[in-house]
Amino acid sequence: MIIGVGIDVAEIDRFAASLKRTPGMADRLFVERELWLPSGERRGVASLAARFAAKEALAKALGAPGGLRWTDAEVCAADTGQPFLEVRGTVAARAGKLGVRSWHVSLSHDAGVASAVVVAEG
Repeated sequence: MIIGVGIDVAEIDRFAASLKRTPGMADRLFVERELWLPSGERRGVASLAARFAAKEALAKALGAPGGLRWTDAEVCAADTGQPFLEVRGTVAARAGKLGVRSWHVSLSHDAGVASAVVVAEG
């Protein structure tokens, strides 16, 4: 059963400007594994914008309640590159209250826009 669906878009240049303008913003939005590639290189801004859009979409799929912590949702990638979500803390508590048992996530970025869709399934 589908419990919630969320979608969000982020303009990549605008997101990049926000990161540059606001020191520490990336650390408030993302956990270390989201910021860095396994190779040790910092993840590109388009990829970060897509991850931000996924976190916004996740909140919408949960009914957009207040009090969710950005770092309580982590956008990961399987060895195949397929994205998946790991949730903990405030996000896991809200998901548990709604009966969410699994997540589906899709990320994309093209033509200066990053987008994400999240489906919460019970």
